[in-house]
Amino acid sequence: MRSKGKDGILGAAGRRLLVLSVIFWFGTAHANPYLAKPGETPLRLRIATCAVSGGFMHLYTALDNGLFNKYGISFEHIHIQASAPSLAALAGDEIQFLYCAADATIPTLAAGIGGKLVAAPLVKLPYVMISRKELQRPEDLRGKSIGIARAGNISERLSKAVVKKFNIPENQVTIRPVGGSQSERFQAMRMNIVQAIVITPPLDVRAKNEGFNILYRLVDLGVPFVYSSVHASGRMLRERPDIVQRVVAGFAETMHFVEKNPDKAKAAVAKVMRTNDAEALQSSYDVYAKEIVDRRMIIPDKAVADTIEQTRQSGGVVRRQSSDLFDNSFTAHLEKSGFLKELWGSELGAPAR
Repeated sequence: MRSKGKDGILGAAGRRLLVLSVIFWFGTAHANPYLAKPGETPLRLRIATCAVSGGFMHLYTALDNGLFNKYGISFEHIHIQASAPSLAALAGDEIQFLYCAADATIPTLAAGIGGKLVAAPLVKLPYVMISRKELQRPEDLRGKSIGIARAGNISERLSKAVVKKFNIPENQVTIRPVGGSQSERFQAMRMNIVQAIVITPPLDVRAKNEGFNILYRLVDLGVPFVYSSVHASGRMLRERPDIVQRVVAGFAETMHFVEKNPDKAKAAVAKVMRTNDAEALQSSYDVYAKEIVDRRMIIPDKAVADTIEQTRQSGGVVRRQSSDLFDNSFTAHLEKSGFLKELWGSELGAPAR
């Protein structure tokens, strides 16, 4: 009887050990089921950015700190100036992923070029309108000129949104194309060719230091927007959705890393933008790591639909529906797997409504 009892006790202990082992294994897998398998050869891929911007802080930080490596991905970073050539490269699978402001890429995506949006870390307007010192309030734009990149560009749409916000008749403000880059428009304002422009941090710090005014922060418009976003090529989505999922998971972890490691994030931006201006770097961090982030990285469908409608109204070619331009299944999987909850804990908060 003692022998049977002993066997019974050992059996129960063994079962408890097995259960604990399964719980431990499941908990680990549940926390991050997207990691590369032991001994897996890293997959070499290309990811591009369409500009040099503090708004790409999360990608710069991930690359600088090897955050994609444990997901079995070795990224080569390519810089391609402007969104349209970047999407052409994505469509041709010359690059497999693109990190770019989605409001700039959606019109081209809607025309039928490129892949899809798969994650949106930044989802509010980071832009500010700056002006010459004689303009003290947005209402002072009457009779003045606002510099934009070109007709139909985001700089035009945002400038008109500010004019509308303050009930200024469009015929009382001149919208003037002066150049493609923010630096070119800044120079035009400095020379008084135009009196106001829309820019992103950290250029606002430079403007303030030179005596120009921060006329309006466009985040206060409260309009739906999609800023820095992850785009995947059609080929990757068809043939390697598992890799797309790993990349999206890598970005999710990067968002946590950037928030918890501000010095490393600012160092990554400083290297790319070739600046050691502490005030400018802090401005970038405050906006891109805190103010306009969505930790769930969900692509807001209304913002995509609104941008397509604006494209249509301005005469742009629209061949694809809003729902064909993005795929939220990868970010949804992060939530369902428990990965986001494990990563952020109670800081994750409730989903946005």
